[in-house]
Amino acid sequence: MARTNFVFILADDLGYADLGCNGARPPTAVSPNLDRMAAQGLRFTHGYSNSPVCSPTRFALITGRWQYRLRGGAEEPMTGKARGDKVIGLSPAHPTLPSLLRDAGYATALFGKWHLGYPPHFGPRKSGYDRFFGTLAGGIDYFSHVDSAGHRDLWDDDEPSDAQGYLTDLISDRAVRFIRERDAARPFMMSVHYTAPHWPWETRDDAAESRRIGHRIRHTDGGSLAIYRRMIHHMDEGIGRILAALDDAGVARDTLVVFTSDNGGERFSDNWPFIGQKMDLLEGGLRVPLIARWPAEIAPGSVSPTPVITMDWAATFLAAAGVDPHPDFPLDGVPLLPLMKDPMWRPSRDLFWRTAHRQQRALLRGHLKYLRVDGHDYLFDLARDERERANRAELDPDSLATLRAAWEAWDRTMPPIPDDARVTLAFSQADLPRATH
Repeated sequence: MARTNFVFILADDLGYADLGCNGARPPTAVSPNLDRMAAQGLRFTHGYSNSPVCSPTRFALITGRWQYRLRGGAEEPMTGKARGDKVIGLSPAHPTLPSLLRDAGYATALFGKWHLGYPPHFGPRKSGYDRFFGTLAGGIDYFSHVDSAGHRDLWDDDEPSDAQGYLTDLISDRAVRFIRERDAARPFMMSVHYTAPHWPWETRDDAAESRRIGHRIRHTDGGSLAIYRRMIHHMDEGIGRILAALDDAGVARDTLVVFTSDNGGERFSDNWPFIGQKMDLLEGGLRVPLIARWPAEIAPGSVSPTPVITMDWAATFLAAAGVDPHPDFPLDGVPLLPLMKDPMWRPSRDLFWRTAHRQQRALLRGHLKYLRVDGHDYLFDLARDERERANRAELDPDSLATLRAAWEAWDRTMPPIPDDARVTLAFSQADLPRATH
């Protein structure tokens, strides 16, 4: 019996409704390959990221645990200021999804964005990946491959890469090559972490824009809705090539492919019908596109309303591979294998979030969501108010008190947010209806 292969595809700052299959407005052909993947597999309507900002979510993804357990997960997000830092990063001593699978005989590779700490103390090859091609930082220019501090940040394994070209295409090229050239006798786990559609706002045809921007890479410079959508389309083309390579290699049936985003969308994103965006614990900052395709196990055209969170995929991949987690580092995520057969299956649990940014906290229990922002408490019924416009804190004080107490009990089990944790972005919080005090 063939062992299951895994491909985890992660977009960067992609909003919930930026894909056609999730109701892009107006309907566009921005994501034909992902739309087809959803039709062939399972689309989640309540996929959540572990954080509303990038590197904390990536800590949760690779470890399968609450990012709050790791010091680096407190950065919102990790920046180039952590370069050379001995503490801010993913410790090589911590077991990870790729390290556990590698030790069980899997070939492992990461193509794209790492964003979990800098050499010499941290890096993909120190945390379970056999192969790495991509960027260590949070965001780099798509053509010059330099970060906002002017450092060229493109790597091939542990060495600087002089590869030329549009970064999204380079990532796709390496992923396709890995599938074609892999050892067919070994199962594989491949992470494809695109930087698209993260700023700078550059399509495949914008080399001149790259030269204009130079080293002044920032999210408020340039761009347009058309450029943003074109960046998504470039990524979608690459995903189509990856899926075709799995077909050509004869391994598609036994390969679980997952696509999602590290957090909600940013400047040009459409998070409809939600409010909020990256950095917010509102649905627009947390609800993300999520698609899984596994022909051997998932019926085509499946849709699940079950809330799931990024760290669940580490538990799911390990369970599908028959690999136990490390006993000293128990997983916080839940294996989602029952969902592959029954999209309505739902584990009994709460989902929790917290950020230093605006002292936010959130808890999701069923259709009720507790939220605190800037010291103000909110209670939303997402079943009838998914835009989080009607604060029920005064209408249902008992539920508010219950959920608040549950969040505080969970918070006591986590390390506190360090005083020196960095909050480097300051996006505007969507206006919230406040209770009368």
